[in-house]
Amino acid sequence: MGRPAAVSLAASVAFALLAGAAGSACRQGDVAGGRADGAAIFGEICARCHGPDGVPDAASAARIGVKPLVSDRVQRQMSDAQIRRQILQGSSNKQMPSFEGALSDPQIDAVIAHVRTLRRRR
Repeated sequence: MGRPAAVSLAASVAFALLAGAAGSACRQGDVAGGRADGAAIFGEICARCHGPDGVPDAASAARIGVKPLVSDRVQRQMSDAQIRRQILQGSSNKQMPSFEGALSDPQIDAVIAHVRTLRRRR
């Protein structure tokens, strides 16, 4: 197996592990101890791909299309309802898993509020 194929396989395995962890290990109430703390939830489950400050590493951005949440353009393009839908259903390209059942409505609201603060941190 050549290097590009090995890297692709490793990335696929890593994504599958993250997706599986999101679906099975994250039961409602498990994340952030059940608290509606957007920063803690983001750090625990979102930062893996989106980066701790909303800036994904270049490899994640190129490989799975993670967008920088600090971007004014990205912030303007996403309504709160779209962010909620993406959290609950996952991304349309299937690279972001669904977190439906893992987060309560107040936790999702807190994550959305936290995502909105990322624009101002640049």
